[in-house]
Amino acid sequence: MAQPASLLLVDDEQDIIKLMEIYFGNEGYRIFTANDGIQALEVLKTEDIDLIILDVMMPNMDGIEACMKIREEQKMPIIMLSAKSTDIDKITGLSIGADDYLTKPFNPLELVARAKSQLRRYHTFNEGRESKEHEWIIDDLIINTDTHEVWVDDRPVHLTPREFAVLELLARHQGSVLSMEQIYRQVWKEEFMESNNTVMVHIRKLREKIEHDSKHPKFIQTVWGVGYKMIKPI
Repeated sequence: MAQPASLLLVDDEQDIIKLMEIYFGNEGYRIFTANDGIQALEVLKTEDIDLIILDVMMPNMDGIEACMKIREEQKMPIIMLSAKSTDIDKITGLSIGADDYLTKPFNPLELVARAKSQLRRYHTFNEGRESKEHEWIIDDLIINTDTHEVWVDDRPVHLTPREFAVLELLARHQGSVLSMEQIYRQVWKEEFMESNNTVMVHIRKLREKIEHDSKHPKFIQTVWGVGYKMIKPI
């Protein structure tokens, strides 16, 4: 069984630390805490941390300095927290190596969602990651055939079983054109009738759910007079 992800929560406000411990603990994460940047760096010397939530304003060593020191050696996701909400503060945080920025006071559920998104992105696109037979990554589209989950830009996409089956079939044949008859036979396991527009309807619904612009599809392309194909990343 895979070990749960480890989170390092860094903030000098104990009420916020306790709040985050409750919400992330309920999600099953392993939790480590620190009250300032110096303590955070000490934790990183002995623990394998998958994601850091780092407050900006702290004594001894603030979040900005801590983030820069962490980035000298490590690349796990960092979400910065700050009471400052101006654009320049956000730009500063992101420019020194943070992956996301959330303004206090924050919704704990939003913080959990952002952490999950960063963890998924990190483990999906981390350098040296081994590809999995049950997963396809096509630009910012991720298809997991074990869990029947689909994400676009780290946003979960909810598909019907038939829609997922069509998408999976196209993903398995990336770059190849499949006719409507081929798709229908393999997904519906029935004989195809020329007047049957079932495949066309499912393709349209898929595009509405996974494409940024369904009228100018990026992932599922039409080859006129032949069928459909899923793009193959270069």
